[in-house]
Amino acid sequence: QVQLVESGGGLVQAGGSLKLSCAVSGRTFSLYAMGWFRQAPGKEREFVADINRSGTSTYYSDSVKGRFTISRDNAKNTVYVQMNSLKPEDTAVYYCAADFLGAGGSSSQQYKYWGQGTQVTVSS
Repeated sequence: QVQLVESGGGLVQAGGSLKLSCAVSGRTFSLYAMGWFRQAPGKEREFVADINRSGTSTYYSDSVKGRFTISRDNAKNTVYVQMNSLKPEDTAVYYCAADFLGAGGSSSQQYKYWGQGTQVTVSS
């Protein structure tokens, strides 16, 4: 069984930075494309970024492009998202997701495995 565990969330002031991590266990990590999603209160879950299995290709939502950077370390079975210049509207629960042998993408339906989420709160 695949398990995803996010960490690194917290409270930060606007303009600050956080780095989220997602540790994956249970199968060969390099076989998964990985994505980050977020869900704010009262809103639908939305795509943040994804990265392909080798880490050579990334894609971002327009709302985070230029501020967030997704990366992965296949030796450590971990995917990251570095979040800079945070804004109050970035406040949400952030989830990592895994797409086994797939290409990832911006649709949550592409991902079969999900973490439990980590809260990010950005104060103004």
